[in-house]
Amino acid sequence: MSEDESAVEIEEVSDENTEDTLDLNIDKVVSLVIPKGEGAILTATQNGYGKRTQLSEYPTKSRNTKGVISIKVSERNGKVVAATQVEETDQIMLITDAGTLVRTRVSEVSIVGRNTQGVRLIRTAENENVVSLERVCDVDEEEISQDSDTEQ
Repeated sequence: MSEDESAVEIEEVSDENTEDTLDLNIDKVVSLVIPKGEGAILTATQNGYGKRTQLSEYPTKSRNTKGVISIKVSERNGKVVAATQVEETDQIMLITDAGTLVRTRVSEVSIVGRNTQGVRLIRTAENENVVSLERVCDVDEEEISQDSDTEQ
């Protein structure tokens, strides 16, 4: 990584008030985001919670650091499953282990600070967990029409 580049490393950090049975006390790197321009980091947890946090709230880190907290890990939230950089016009797709797909606008997700719990992004069943978060870029309808015309 050059001196001009910075990276935001999302680390799962347990909340001290959680129960031991959840095994939330294990820290691990979940995502590595190399910021491009402006925007926010959208973080999602296994129980369907998440949030957006402005890039300016994340300190720049080098390779030999432990990362930063992006969302509080708690019994309510569960573990962090993904984090990605998003723009206001993007959409996201949340995917659960039961095969549920939910697509929503990024603009509908609250922007809050790094060390907070976030809001519900998807309502999951009792034994269902979010396993993935994907960013869906804003696609121009005219481009889609042109692509389908060239395929025929």
